[in-house]
Amino acid sequence: MNFKKILRGPLLYILLAVVAVWVGSSLITASGFKEVSTQEGLEFLADGDVSAVKIVDGENRVDLTLTEADAEYGSQVRFYYVTPRGEDVIAAVDAAAPAEGFTDEVPQSNWFLSMLGILLPLLLIGIFFWIMLSSMQGGGSRVMQFGKSKAKLVSKESPKVTFEDVAGAEEAIEELHEIKEFLKEPAKFQAVGARIPKGVLLYGPPGTGKTLLARAVAGEAGVPFYSISGSDFVEMFVGVGASRVRDLFEQAKQNAPAIIFVDEIDAVGRHRGAGMGGGHDEREQTLNQLLVEMDGFDPKTNVILIAATNRPDILDPALLRPGRFDRQIGVDAPDLNGRRRILEVHGKGKPLAKGVDLEVVARKTPGFTGADLANVLNEAALLTARSNAQLIDNRALDEAIDRVIAGPQRRTRVMKDKEKLITAYHEGGHALAAAAMNYTDPVTKITILPRGRALGYTMVLPLEDKYSVTRNELLDQLTYAMGGRVAEEIVFHDPSTGASNDIEKATSTARKMVTEYGMSANVGAVKLGQAQGEVFLGRDMGHQRDYSERIAEEVDAEVRALIEQAHDEAWKVLNENRDILDKLAAELLEHETLDHNQIAEIFTDVTKLPERPLWLSSDQRPVSDRPPIAIPVAKAPIDAGAVDGGIDSDPEVAASKESTRPARSNPRPATA
Repeated sequence: MNFKKILRGPLLYILLAVVAVWVGSSLITASGFKEVSTQEGLEFLADGDVSAVKIVDGENRVDLTLTEADAEYGSQVRFYYVTPRGEDVIAAVDAAAPAEGFTDEVPQSNWFLSMLGILLPLLLIGIFFWIMLSSMQGGGSRVMQFGKSKAKLVSKESPKVTFEDVAGAEEAIEELHEIKEFLKEPAKFQAVGARIPKGVLLYGPPGTGKTLLARAVAGEAGVPFYSISGSDFVEMFVGVGASRVRDLFEQAKQNAPAIIFVDEIDAVGRHRGAGMGGGHDEREQTLNQLLVEMDGFDPKTNVILIAATNRPDILDPALLRPGRFDRQIGVDAPDLNGRRRILEVHGKGKPLAKGVDLEVVARKTPGFTGADLANVLNEAALLTARSNAQLIDNRALDEAIDRVIAGPQRRTRVMKDKEKLITAYHEGGHALAAAAMNYTDPVTKITILPRGRALGYTMVLPLEDKYSVTRNELLDQLTYAMGGRVAEEIVFHDPSTGASNDIEKATSTARKMVTEYGMSANVGAVKLGQAQGEVFLGRDMGHQRDYSERIAEEVDAEVRALIEQAHDEAWKVLNENRDILDKLAAELLEHETLDHNQIAEIFTDVTKLPERPLWLSSDQRPVSDRPPIAIPVAKAPIDAGAVDGGIDSDPEVAASKESTRPARSNPRPATA
């Protein structure tokens, strides 16, 4: 328990106030009488040592003044009696016949205690609310300042971030350079009739450097920079968000030229009318005030609003129109050169070994964002320090990349020999299927060491950045995904649960080929289904079907046909290269991890799958006559091996070279 924190907090003052009230009431009610028992009081009356008696009605109290002071109790004592003994007490008083007589008293309420009984509960309630508001507003100095902006003003003494500290986003930097010029020399643009942009929206995946770009603009422009998060506008009190928006823009106008940066603006800028609160929702009132303030800018007021979001699709259209956010700049994951420059920026100040080539590291990390690359170098530095080394070498960088992709290695997970054998053939099936295809990327690493949630994984990385994927490449990805399951079927005739994640990924890709990419001759180039999203909840809730049951049945048949075709192709290439599969599994059992050089040596004599027939559309026209279909590419696919569930059963495993394929129910011919 932190006693210093308790002593500095309001709890100490509450306890002191309660003690002070108790001591004060005790002093007021103190009268000098010593309390005795009822029997002792009656004995004093019976002995005749009483000179005066006072009986207080209602309290059943008797105050006695003794003729001679008692050695133990003094000259004044009192006792209480119960109501049934009231007659006995009166009789004892009459029999004692005190010299000064006795008096009866009706108690009068103490005005101080009465007021205290009313004020003390109110005082405690007030202290409770004071503590609550202090914690909400960040201290007692901000109590009742609900409507004041919580934006942080970046001071001139704070470390400045410039465009030199940002890499991998050249187009965004070029656009933001003009913003800096607008703020520094507005007259140059006003002379030719140009209007200063009111707002700039930075959007893109998480970790691509949107916040860093905004800080770089502030550092370059040298103007006041107000930074606030979208969630800081809305509190539990109604109207606080709108009031804070007004206060924020008022501060910026008074210190113009200035920059206002709102991070995660989707917290207040979501599409209106979709929430359960309707038009009176607090978040929507905050958005309305933000729209009014952006429209109310004086054309000559040099205040620019920069906002960042990961979800531009859920922002309100009124917020995105020209005149509010005049520029919308996409900040995507960097390409190869961008990744190399980002690694160089984050590598400054880190002791890299002579053999480290950041160009090679950049090639091993396709799809990584700036935050991912910074994490790679940081993890490599931590691993180097953990091993008491002085320089960051390639081994540390390779391990750091694996940790970022698949998680830390689980050395405490000990697998049985038969589980390692199954995992070796499973990952070998993936790698061999990928190597035997004509349109897959090269296999760069295979391991059967548990990492993260996987019992092993196969890494397939492209040699260069890709921005679209062809149908043949997707078909090769399906075959590569089914390679692990097929290897288990061929060798053990008893597949395990380790392929569940592979089946899930393959099914998802096949369904997208049919319903989104138009890569099914039977269904055609038709977009089937639409995403169903709830703006209030801020996430996509699922897939809404907008086609008939007959089309749904045909889609399911086409998806299964693609999976069956991938299964057949994997079965063919693994059987034709069975000796290589056995050799690869043996090497994995011996070394546990194989790099690209070892893999290339094993795959020297791999027999490739023959070229697939030219795919024709439903009207029999070659695909080459149609414009190419661009498909967004995510991070390079990494097979998670036995991600879902691992190996649950305990079969008698024995490697077999039988290549006969077991019969399957409802066999369907593969489609080309």
